[in-house]
Amino acid sequence: MDELSPDTAARQSWLSLLAKAPAVRLAELMPPDLPAHEWLRRPEVGAVMVQGRTGATGSPFNLGEMTVTRCALRLADGTVGHGYVQGRDGAHATRVALVDALMQTARADCVRADVLAPLQAHATATAAARAAKAAATKVSFFTLARGED
Repeated sequence: MDELSPDTAARQSWLSLLAKAPAVRLAELMPPDLPAHEWLRRPEVGAVMVQGRTGATGSPFNLGEMTVTRCALRLADGTVGHGYVQGRDGAHATRVALVDALMQTARADCVRADVLAPLQAHATATAAARAAKAAATKVSFFTLARGED
């Protein structure tokens, strides 16, 4: 498999973070001075096929369909942003596309600090809480030597 360029890998990373972010939290973090944009593709709802793998290594199989909303927009300077989110939230997809576009401009450092860093901290805290909850249910099985042997 071909290696991704650092720019492509970074973009995939922030788009993944944005797509998984809670819509309300992303709305709270959006910068107040959003640039004007034109639609390349207005938010539209569709479905994608979700695939799974047995044991994460087996052959892929179709698990089912998932509803997604996607959009694409262009800023006045020509920068294009894309947004894909689970569900039917057009405003969430629009915010993802705007942040994607802004991350490709000179405002990237500011957007990274004000939007992406808090979202990453929230995602990390959520994952840690989920892991701690799962760890609390862990059962440790062991064998005791019996004196009869």
